[in-house]
Amino acid sequence: MSATPPLFLSFKHNSTRGGTEVIKCKAAVAWESNKPLVIEEIEVAPPEANEIRVKIVTTGLCHTDLYQLYDNKHPDALPTVLGHEGAGIVESVGPGVTEFQPGDKVIPLPISQCGECRFCKSGRSNHCDEGWWSQRPDIMNSAVTRFTCRGKKVYQFMGTSTFSEYTVVHKNDLAKIDAAAPLDKVFLFGCAVSTGYGAAINSAQVTPGSTCAVFGLGAVGLAAVMGCRNAGAKKIFAVDINPDKFDRAKALGATDTINPKDYDKPVSQVLADLTNGGVDFSIECTGNVEVMRSAFEACVKGWGVSVVVGYTDLHDFASRPAQLISGRTWKGSLWGGYRPKDGVADLGKALLAKRLNLEEFISHKMTLNEVNDAIELMKKGQWYASSLFIIHDL
Repeated sequence: MSATPPLFLSFKHNSTRGGTEVIKCKAAVAWESNKPLVIEEIEVAPPEANEIRVKIVTTGLCHTDLYQLYDNKHPDALPTVLGHEGAGIVESVGPGVTEFQPGDKVIPLPISQCGECRFCKSGRSNHCDEGWWSQRPDIMNSAVTRFTCRGKKVYQFMGTSTFSEYTVVHKNDLAKIDAAAPLDKVFLFGCAVSTGYGAAINSAQVTPGSTCAVFGLGAVGLAAVMGCRNAGAKKIFAVDINPDKFDRAKALGATDTINPKDYDKPVSQVLADLTNGGVDFSIECTGNVEVMRSAFEACVKGWGVSVVVGYTDLHDFASRPAQLISGRTWKGSLWGGYRPKDGVADLGKALLAKRLNLEEFISHKMTLNEVNDAIELMKKGQWYASSLFIIHDL
């Protein structure tokens, strides 16, 4: 989920408030595919049983939002309010909610953790039978929504919809963050940092003294670089065709940078030549199936591990069986392998312990009214990851 550091979108609002009342507020609505988002006044219903209404304070624009807007061809996915990488404050809670109270700082979660299903109980996966990921993966939103606009139902993208001043989420899709955590930074835990950092720490399980390669230096890739560094890798190759991203990658721990355009041979061979046969770990963060293969084949035979993080369901990917038979492992990572509620808590502790540098992920500050400008910047690759929008004054 992601592609360059975030940009801020901020705006003030006039809204009707109250835990049992409908709130009218601003949101960026996607009415049609391949069309600009429209700033609308929407109605946000009060939370029902096991739900929480959240005042969104900051949110990021992630490449997965663009995927839904431009590449997802399912007409039933629209209209929707995009945004799944945010941070906010609990405004009110519905019946049955005991874990959260008004005033809590929280992170809406794009995947669920119910604690009761087969996957949650297994301890072996961060999949969950509840939520949109298991029930409507093609539509990428839940059938349940608390949004209406112009008399029409508007879906909540990935169950969150953080491009709105207020949103309503299920208690399975919300994590509490330490009261000391800065909301203008921890919004990154909603997607980019959790996904990339966790891919290195949890999914690849990078080991001290190892060699790593990270393909794609959007926010997810930058977070993967940081994860490799914190795991103790001695050599970290940051790979991207945009050299403007290299300085930030170095600031987060990359020891070497590679632009595939600078070579007349495959980048997998370049890495093999530089590492006596291949890297121990590679992490792919682009969603490009050709890059997935390159990252896999850049791994050393015998024990190399390659993790696919970048998302697409539009194309197949492949390599030759001999690459696997020789001892390489090819695996995928969803949301960094974190169980989401637990993962946010772990990342919050790491931030407060100064093990995470989130400053390098933020390159622009914009208003929600500029959301379409932000989308154009991301399409052109002119920042590193999610754009950061400040929805409410901090």
